[in-house]
Amino acid sequence: MSVVVVTGAGGMGLAVARRLGSGCTVLLADAFPASLERAINTMTAEGYDVRGHLTDVSDAAAVAGLAKAAADIGPIGAVVHTAGVSAATATIGQIMAVDLAGTAHVIDAFGEVATHGTSLVCVASMAGHYATLSPVQERALALTPSAELLGLPVVAAAGTPVGAYIVAKRANQVRVQAAALDWNRRGARINTISPGMIATAMSRAEADSGHDMMATLDACGIGRTGTPAEIAEAAAFLTGPASRYITGTDLLIDGGQAAWLRWHR
Repeated sequence: MSVVVVTGAGGMGLAVARRLGSGCTVLLADAFPASLERAINTMTAEGYDVRGHLTDVSDAAAVAGLAKAAADIGPIGAVVHTAGVSAATATIGQIMAVDLAGTAHVIDAFGEVATHGTSLVCVASMAGHYATLSPVQERALALTPSAELLGLPVVAAAGTPVGAYIVAKRANQVRVQAAALDWNRRGARINTISPGMIATAMSRAEADSGHDMMATLDACGIGRTGTPAEIAEAAAFLTGPASRYITGTDLLIDGGQAAWLRWHR
């Protein structure tokens, strides 16, 4: 029986765990004990074989421990990294530690235990597509060792939480691209998903902070937020057998928002 690892026990993580978890052992990780326990109880009541692992992804040692725990259970089929913070509720430092360095830690740690057939999907954001970084800055974000990422000038220059979030999510995308070579050599795959506005607690916090989500959604023609289940379906595709030739790339799932912003705003 293969192992499915999901970081983040919120709405998106729980939807992914449910979609991928049937017939597998699910290892669900989160930094908050109450959230983790609630998600484990919910999935256990629904018949899933689920285990919890308290993990702060900003801590490289903690993520390495999660990867080891997963490998000790059995062969790892899928890893979906949904854990993150938002610009509406986090500081610049928290965004860089969790969204930027945390994703790098997940790529590193699971790269060490990935075997033939393992597929890692990191949840980035459509915000990464808004980044206006130089090739030198992008190369630094893609290739700098994880322990040195937070000291990069491009990271230090992020002057607002929104700016930090954009840099962090672009870093997720380019770092996955750069990691694809090593994962290919292991017979494994790695990709990002970049959601737009998805109906989660995080997006509700953004709306409460004054961000008019529906104006953009109406303007681009989709007229609604996405659902966690739609992200879970994308994760199922990218971790499943139908996508064996897809690696080192990003799947934008935003209802056409980025396309509208580029061509019609």
